[in-house]
Amino acid sequence: MADQNAKTNGGGSPAPGAEGFATEDYAIQVEHIVKKYGDFTAVDDVSFNVKNGEIFGLLGPNGAGKSTLIRMMTTLIPITGGFARIGGHDVAKDPDAVRRTIGVIPQALTSDLDLTVEENLNIYAKLYDVPAKERKRSIDELLALVDLTKWRGAQTKTLSGGMRRRLEIARGLVHHPKIFFLDEPTTGLDPVSRVAVWEMLGNIKSQRQLTILITTHYMDEADRLCERIAIVDHGKLVALDTPMALKASVPGSNVIEAQFENVPSDWEQRLHTLDDVTSVQHEGASMYRILTGNGSRTTTELVEMAVEAGVAVKSLSVQNTTLDDVFVHYTGRQLRDELQKAYAFTMPQRPGLQP
Repeated sequence: MADQNAKTNGGGSPAPGAEGFATEDYAIQVEHIVKKYGDFTAVDDVSFNVKNGEIFGLLGPNGAGKSTLIRMMTTLIPITGGFARIGGHDVAKDPDAVRRTIGVIPQALTSDLDLTVEENLNIYAKLYDVPAKERKRSIDELLALVDLTKWRGAQTKTLSGGMRRRLEIARGLVHHPKIFFLDEPTTGLDPVSRVAVWEMLGNIKSQRQLTILITTHYMDEADRLCERIAIVDHGKLVALDTPMALKASVPGSNVIEAQFENVPSDWEQRLHTLDDVTSVQHEGASMYRILTGNGSRTTTELVEMAVEAGVAVKSLSVQNTTLDDVFVHYTGRQLRDELQKAYAFTMPQRPGLQP
């Protein structure tokens, strides 16, 4: 099971030095990492490994500890316990070597709005001591890669949100990092811009042979982009595997979403009695999400039961198990409910800011 692997050896990956995998096969190694702010534990004993060339996702609601994990791995905040190696360098002992190895795209858009696209890239390249000749070649290549060549002279404040995000991604690659961290890369973007960013990241990964770690609270983003996904909840890693394996670990291969009218008070209990049903979730407004091992048979029985009970079926759809169902299975809650709670989250006081 995915959760068992997550607790034993970093979530389905062999431990460093294990048979078949040498330590150098991993771009990122995180072992029993902890982050505390006073009495509050933001990250609680998390372990995982990311193989070279992999796109790896940290999936969970805001406040789950994903950004804190990235900030520790990228040397921005000290680690309270455990250790992390990035590109073979210990984050605590050799932070400068880590910084030279990585590119980081924070959740917030941080490019200077009054500078042009090219000026933003040029300043960042200078900060990393990229030689002048190499700067021009790298910037030209990146502008083409993120489809911003014809906007190179435009002020950043004139760009759309999706274009600004593409600029941020190009800026993080201007010094040719080996490992790329992206914190919620498509938050706030419209659906078309999100898909454009996904396609661009896939192209960048294949052309630059990058290892990419992404945090996200979007199920479809994790499913579309990531080769493996770690589900993080309340600072803990609760499951880690490929998207397909995670979905296969949930009892029931199909999901029926149905909305009814005039349901009796025991309707949810009746739905549980249908053959092959493993889970029933009431989503409000007489909408139910039903996990079943046999979608066609359960659908037939469901309609027959509704007719006999005088319950009208307003809508009905059948689909395969999703990562939403995986999150519910491992945490007992729906991710969208946790996202709503997260907006009201306040970080506890940090006495003395002691790690």
